[in-house]
Amino acid sequence: MEPSASLLTQRPIGRFAPSPTGELHLGSLTTALASYCHIKSLGGEWLLRIEDTDTERCDRQFTEQILIDLETLGLQWDGDVIHQSERIDIYNDYLREALAPLTYGCQCSRKSLARYWDNIENLSDLIPNKQRYPRCCIAKDLDKQQHKLRLQLPNYAIGFMDGIQGIQWDNPQQTLGDMVVRRQDGMINYILAASIDDGLQGITHIMRGLDILPMTTAQISLLQMLDLSAVSHWYHLPLICHANGQKLSKQNLAQPIDTRDPSALIAEALKLLQQLPVDLDTPERMLRQAISQWDNAPLQNKQQLAIF
Repeated sequence: MEPSASLLTQRPIGRFAPSPTGELHLGSLTTALASYCHIKSLGGEWLLRIEDTDTERCDRQFTEQILIDLETLGLQWDGDVIHQSERIDIYNDYLREALAPLTYGCQCSRKSLARYWDNIENLSDLIPNKQRYPRCCIAKDLDKQQHKLRLQLPNYAIGFMDGIQGIQWDNPQQTLGDMVVRRQDGMINYILAASIDDGLQGITHIMRGLDILPMTTAQISLLQMLDLSAVSHWYHLPLICHANGQKLSKQNLAQPIDTRDPSALIAEALKLLQQLPVDLDTPERMLRQAISQWDNAPLQNKQQLAIF
């Protein structure tokens, strides 16, 4: 089937969506730089979204520093910055309406689930995924406002083409089960908020870290359930790791980037992304050159990029 004219003329829209639980480190910078250069090489827009629904871990000072760092590096976003913390009512509206038939209240705690699995430990060989919720509360008709809320994901394989990792297949129910989409304290699940915003913003190209790959079929399912605009192109970047294989992350105390020499930092990140070198110049000129020669090929089918 030939694509419709509207799809052929749709301008590519990408995004960078950091969580302000800390400052940018080299791993998050490479994601920002890759997504920026890639979408700009396609003539598209690059949107910035602050994913700060986790009010316990996110901090406004980190948000402000992320914006400062991106501007210092010449990574200028298109349009206004979206803050998810200001959009909670939107997410709850979708939970209350479009997703209501597939959600149910759950009172299970981590401790009670641990006891559950301990009691059937002798059946462990028959259970392929002990992380999957065993649906203890699905028939209890618990008050959805007074308890955490779970969403039933589809139980069939979903396939998609990843522009970096190749063809992917996964069954979201078998991998994630009935996932919590809203905690008892009202905090919205990351993948739910991201899916709604990606759909509402008309995101066409998503380039992000490989650690999010297991959630992609759930996101594809959510966009279908919500009748929102589908993401047409997926790219999951290799993870930036230390020489010992440990992922560079905030949890592993990755050092914040130092933007006192932004040009050198851009050159370092491009080298790590295995791109052709650019002339050492102002960040803006370096980015223009990086965009003109951006190439996904050196990243394809790689799971890690090591810092030595």
